[in-house]
Amino acid sequence: MISIRAIQGSGLESPYSGQSVTTQGVVTGNVRRGFFIQTPDKVWDGQGSDGVFVYSPDKTAMIGSLVEVVAEVVDFIKDDDAKPVTQLHASSFSVLDHDGGDITPIEFDADILSGAYQELARYLNSLEGMLVKVGKGSTFIAPSNHYGDYVLCPPGLLPNKDLVETEHHGLIPRSGNEQKWFPGFRVNKYSLAKRLNVGAKLESDVIGPLNYRVGSYQMAVGYGFRIEPSYVKLNQTQLATEPGHITVMTLNCFNLDAHVEYSGRVTNPRLDVDDDWGDGRFHTLAQAIALQAKCPDIVALQEIQDNDGAELSTTTDADETYQLLIRTIRQISDVEYQWVDIAPLQGEDGGQPGGNIRNGFLYNPKRVQLVKSSVRNLGRRKTCFEDSRKPLICEFTEIGSDKKLAVINVHLASKRHQNSIFAPVDPGVDKKLQTRVEQSQVIHREMDALEKLDIDYYVTGDFNDGEHSEPMQALVGKTGHNLVMDLAEDQRYDYNHRGKLQVLMHGVVSKSMHQANRAQYEILHGNELIGVPPGEDTDKPSDHAYVIAKLSM
Repeated sequence: MISIRAIQGSGLESPYSGQSVTTQGVVTGNVRRGFFIQTPDKVWDGQGSDGVFVYSPDKTAMIGSLVEVVAEVVDFIKDDDAKPVTQLHASSFSVLDHDGGDITPIEFDADILSGAYQELARYLNSLEGMLVKVGKGSTFIAPSNHYGDYVLCPPGLLPNKDLVETEHHGLIPRSGNEQKWFPGFRVNKYSLAKRLNVGAKLESDVIGPLNYRVGSYQMAVGYGFRIEPSYVKLNQTQLATEPGHITVMTLNCFNLDAHVEYSGRVTNPRLDVDDDWGDGRFHTLAQAIALQAKCPDIVALQEIQDNDGAELSTTTDADETYQLLIRTIRQISDVEYQWVDIAPLQGEDGGQPGGNIRNGFLYNPKRVQLVKSSVRNLGRRKTCFEDSRKPLICEFTEIGSDKKLAVINVHLASKRHQNSIFAPVDPGVDKKLQTRVEQSQVIHREMDALEKLDIDYYVTGDFNDGEHSEPMQALVGKTGHNLVMDLAEDQRYDYNHRGKLQVLMHGVVSKSMHQANRAQYEILHGNELIGVPPGEDTDKPSDHAYVIAKLSM
């Protein structure tokens, strides 16, 4: 008989990896493909884990029972950059006692979040598989999602010099603290998971074994919990359209298309088949544009897919997607937009396979006129834009003043491949950082060229980086100004990543335009704070807030 502590060992890998062992433990939680066990009647000494996951997809055990497990020890590694996770791949197990005794959970409180993430990584690794707790009174700092995931800020953490608290009780890590970790949990039964918004309060303790998955640690919870709900209002813009100005809205459309994919024509039927029209996403996008943004002159769109969505075909045009969105806007307003884009070459712009996502514009022809000869992509022959969305530049003339504005619509390289802060090698390293720096330099050169031609410009879109990042510094340079910096610190966010609010959308103008007070800017908060029903399809139109600029011509 070998103890769980001995199996886990003192490092990332088990000293018994590849061997068959027999061990005993009390069942502390069940998940889809197995259960967790922990050594009974033992006070944790902080030196290593007394819990472990038992991989048993065909048979499970009742929580609280004492079991004996015969299994092979496996250091499971999900991908090349992932941390190894010690598991027991059970060949058999038997119940020794239906009442294995109580196990006292380790509580995640404010103290564990105060140190550097390297120290936190070692601490969490020593708790992996063990029963842990987040206490009542904690605040939910991420909205509920489709998968039943939640993130919490324990009581007593605030005020904190490293964090900015927003009016909705979300948290913005200050520069240098972007990799902060917050405790969270996943409810493995959707019927027990709750829809909630940022700012809701936990009114009961949440207890479960600590699980490492998708590059982070979270508790596996198999029962319901109580909350005090919060209510988040969707904001309306204060920057109304008027003569002598151009208003521009920025909107990430979250892989929008007008087609229900055929499962036999996509890469992954479980993930790639959706019905954006049937789920109401076109309607909620139209409401965002017409009601919240009050029909701006120009809408800069990202993540527009081609006409057959994620189907693997030769289709690249997206006219059906644009036309359906335009018709839906017209139903709730008196504005009929027109659209413009440059369809990407098949499979060359990244994103969901088959989707051919691109940047595009809607524009109100009664307010602005498109200079058709100006429509072009930046960076088509640049290495940094290979397999990445190309910035779309269009010039618009404001009807009335006859003055011209160039709008550059960007969607820089994704952070999807960034290493977890818990990765064993290069924790937190962003593999696409240098790519975004080079992309930003291409855009900055275009900004300088426009200024030399005495053409006003506005650069907007999804930059996939914060306001203090190296790519944004390269893009703004010495001649530009990021309008995000005009906002109060607690307003600089449009995206919620595992409970950390961050600003990924920006609006950049020339310093001369900014110094002349010719640019106003706001972020319409709400969308990124409101939760969706776990386990259900949602009409949430975007995973970002909406951005509005008003530029004086």
